[in-house]
Order: sequence, then C-alpha cells, then structure tokens
Amino acid sequence: MNSPKSRRQFLADVGRGMLVASVGYGTANELGLAPAFAAEASDTLEFGSLEPLVRLMQETSTDNLLPALAAKLKSGTDLRRLVAAAALANARTFGGEDYVGFHTMMALAPSLHMARELPEALQPLPVFKVLYRNTNRIQEKGGRKDEVLRAVKPAPLAEGRVGAESVRDAVHRQAADEAERLFATIAQAGATDALNDLLYTVQDHTEVHRVVLPYRAWDLLDLIGQEHAHTLLRQSVRYCIKAESWPHTGTDNQPSNLLPKVLEEHKLLDRSPGSRAAEDSWVDQLSQTIFKSSPEQSAKAAASALAEGFSPASVGEAISLAANQLVLRDMGRPPREESPGKPPGSVHGDSIGVHACDSACAWRNLARVSNARNTFACLILGAYQVALDRTNRGGDFLNWSPLPLQGHVAQIRSTEGPALLRETDDAIRQNLQAHAAALVHRYGELGHDPRPVFDLLLRYAVSEDGSLHAEKFYRTVTEEFNSTRPAFRWRQLVALARVTASEYGRPAPGMAEAKQLLKT
Repeated sequence: MNSPKSRRQFLADVGRGMLVASVGYGTANELGLAPAFAAEASDTLEFGSLEPLVRLMQETSTDNLLPALAAKLKSGTDLRRLVAAAALANARTFGGEDYVGFHTMMALAPSLHMARELPEALQPLPVFKVLYRNTNRIQEKGGRKDEVLRAVKPAPLAEGRVGAESVRDAVHRQAADEAERLFATIAQAGATDALNDLLYTVQDHTEVHRVVLPYRAWDLLDLIGQEHAHTLLRQSVRYCIKAESWPHTGTDNQPSNLLPKVLEEHKLLDRSPGSRAAEDSWVDQLSQTIFKSSPEQSAKAAASALAEGFSPASVGEAISLAANQLVLRDMGRPPREESPGKPPGSVHGDSIGVHACDSACAWRNLARVSNARNTFACLILGAYQVALDRTNRGGDFLNWSPLPLQGHVAQIRSTEGPALLRETDDAIRQNLQAHAAALVHRYGELGHDPRPVFDLLLRYAVSEDGSLHAEKFYRTVTEEFNSTRPAFRWRQLVALARVTASEYGRPAPGMAEAKQLLKT
C-alpha cells in the first residue's frame, strides 16, 4: 500500500502542475517535469522517442507553432522527423474520423516530397504549411483531451476464420472495438500483411477518401518506421466503420458484389500478374474504353486486360489517363456548388477531376505494393471508380471538349521555353485555366525540359491554400508524370496547370509568417 504524501510532496506536485499548465506538456516533458506529474491513462497511445515532438504538435497553440518549428530546425531536428511527429499527432487526435484531419494527414508525405524538389532554403515551407494546418485543426478539436486513438489489445482470431474476413465482418456490424482488436492481431505479422488484409475492407466501396487514406498512410511508413504501421493503417479501419453509418444508394454496394464475380470470371484468383508490354495505341484505347463505359464494363475491361497478361503498370497507366480526362474536360463548379474559396468555374479542391486523379493514383500504387489478388482487385476497382466518377457527380463529360482547346493553342506565338513559362505564370495569376493549360501543352509539344514547369507550379502548390488538396494533387501529378509514357505524360502537367490557375489568389494560412521566420 502506498504511503500518504507529505505536505511538502503535495505542494511540490501542485507547483509542478502549475508549471506544466503554463508552458505546455511538450515543453514540460523536455524539462523532465511532465512524466513525474502526469498520471496518464493506461490506454494512452505513446510514441517513444517521438513523443515529445508529437505532444508539441498537439499542445502548442497555432500562434506559437511556427516559431517553435523554426527553433526545432535550428537546433538540428530535420523535416522528416517533424513530419513523422505530425502524422502520429494527427492519427492519435483524429483516428481517420475528421474531414479536415484526414485530409491534412494525406498531405503530410506530399509536403515532404515537395520540399525535396525545392532549394535548401525553401524546403521547410511546404512542410510548415501543412504542419500549421495540422496543429490548427488539432486545436480546433480540443487538443489531447478528445483523442480518438487509444492503445488497443489484440484479440485472437476465431478458429477457421481468415483475418481479413473477420475484420470486414466487424466493420460491417460497426463493432469498432472488435474490428480494432482483430486488426491489431493481424498487424503483428507486419505492415505488408496488415495492408493486404485491410484492403479487403477498403475494396467494399470506391470512395475517394476510403481509397486514398491507406495509400498516403503507406507512403508515410518510410518516414515513421514500420513499428508505427498499425497506428497509421488503423485509421482506415475506423474510417470504414464510420462510413457504414452513412446513407447508401442502390449502387453503393456494387463493388463488393461485382469484384468477386469479375475475379472469378477472368480466373485471376490463382495467378500472378503478367508482364506483357503494351504499345501506346493499346494504352490509349483502353483508357478511352474505361472513360466512356459504364462502371461495370470498365471493371471488366481492366480485368480482361490483366487476364491477357498485360502488366499492371500498363493497365494502371490507362486508368490514370482516363481520370486525367475528368480534369481536362470539367466545365467547373456550377453556381449551386460554390463555397468559400471555391467559386463557380473552379476545378481545384474536391472537384470531380482532382478526386478522380487522386483515387486512380492511390489504386495504382496500392496495386504496386500489395499481393497478387489485391493487385488485380485494386486495378479493377480503379477502372470502375473512374467510370463511376464520370457519371455519379453529374456533367456531360463525354461531350465536353478536353483542354487544351485548339483556339487557345493557335493564339500562342512564343516558342522559347522561358517566354512560355512567363506567359504561363501570367495566365495563372489571372486565373485563366484554359490559357495556362494551352501554354503548358505547347511547351511540352516543343520538347522543352519539364522541370521548369514543375518548379513554376510547385511554387503555387506551396503558396496557395488549395482547399486541402494542393499538396496531394501536386504529388499525384508528379507520380503520374513519372510513371506515364512520353506520348501521354504531358497531359498530367496540363491538368496541374489548370488546377493551379483555378486555385491561385487564396494564400495559405501561416505562409507569410513562415517566410518571415525562415527569411526566405
């Protein structure tokens, strides 16, 4: 039995508590004060050596965050470690259940990739931009007191039950504790097994956040370490549980019913992905088939190509090119869908095209890192989702003309790279989407180096708010450009130029302060 505290011990604890309250837990922890005072709940999720930084992200006020981050950089903490801490702070706070929260999580790895493309003095800017958004949202949601993720104890799988099926069944019943404990058991086998089993649940529906969340979590593992894979991936379990409570239409369950039939019909369950190379004309034709067909027809077209032995990379390329058409053909938001920062005619943020491209990129990359069954399933559903996106949110995409319009291209007189870049910059600053798209198309058509175009568009992906999607879409285009054959890859940059012109004029919160602190 513990002995009662003396009056001196009691007063010392009171004083320590007042100090912790005044400086914040993160600072107090680094001073060695907090652990002696705080009696954390037994189920609190802790992150070892990253814990002080994680707490800093959660407990520092938004007004004080950027100076604190600048001080950390100056003292030797690198950007990778800051992003890792922010991702864990985000996961612990939101658990994949907050719209702004999970969008911010999905922007973290892209922000670091963007930083690597910048001169050294500018590298902190995209990271600080997203970390500011992250802590601001954490503070809006009450900081640590309302954390979603807690430590979870693994539960044994029922005899004769497959882990993936057990988790999916628990998700369908909205049995959150059971699903979490079963997934914790699966995750003990390693990150790869956890991802492959998680995808069975993800694949029940084709909804952009359901798909992109596990891919962007996976993309963070190189930063954070495999030991934190369970923390990041369990966010998708909770997201899928929450999605079960949403109203569903008659077609919402079609992927879960269609996928097993298509896999069986094309005999894809007991084979490995092929390596058959595809010519440009074949990729172009498949992309048009996927774009123009019904969701079910598009899924079967992808499955047929995979059954014929065509490489997953070739099929994924066709899916991405079909999604790209939704950016190039979009007529922009109608007046009824306008909202702050997203006026009529805009195509940035959660537009049909941006969402479609992010989803296609996620399916394609999940196919690349998963087992054979999931490689086939992800590409089949990727094709399904592009066709669904074309029809499900309205619009006459089959009859709308894709950018660039020939009339705009014909107006361009410059042929030198620097002159075309200056004109593109002017078009972006005037929000001339079609003209910016035409200029980038012409620049690529003339065979100029793509890096200066990326540099120009990266500048605005950093400086502009982008309605939660600027970083992620920039990274999507970078990935797709690099994995698309030369005949088609410039379509990706044309789409990014259009979206950049749409989002210009709405500076990102915290960016002016970050530039001042970093003296850029």
